[in-house]
Amino acid sequence: MRNALNAASLAVSEPFGLPTGSLTVMALVAANPRGSQADLAALAGITRPGLVGLIDELEARGFIRRVRDTADRRRNLLELTAAGHAQVETMFATVTGIEAPLRDALGTDGMAQLTRLLDKAILALNGARNEGGCE
Repeated sequence: MRNALNAASLAVSEPFGLPTGSLTVMALVAANPRGSQADLAALAGITRPGLVGLIDELEARGFIRRVRDTADRRRNLLELTAAGHAQVETMFATVTGIEAPLRDALGTDGMAQLTRLLDKAILALNGARNEGGCE
């Protein structure tokens, strides 16, 4: 299953020449405009150093913009550019196509159950990581 998910993740990012995780990061920035890099790293489950490289790439491509926090000039706040919003829409359309066989196989109830189980798994892994159980 993990290999299938990795392949699907690459199928979303690779055609656009973007690193894996780009859609997740851009979607989180869209949902949390002007959030800090530290907050985004926590939401995405990515280390801060790992996130910086991804943000650098997305900024260089014109999808994300860093804005200095006027209250704390040490902080960068993140927002999507117009090109970033368009890219997210295009990538979500790709995801929808990739997920279609899964939705067809599981149906509405099965997808809801899968989502609940994945959310529980993520919470459990994050809890273990925060307690030092996972690296």
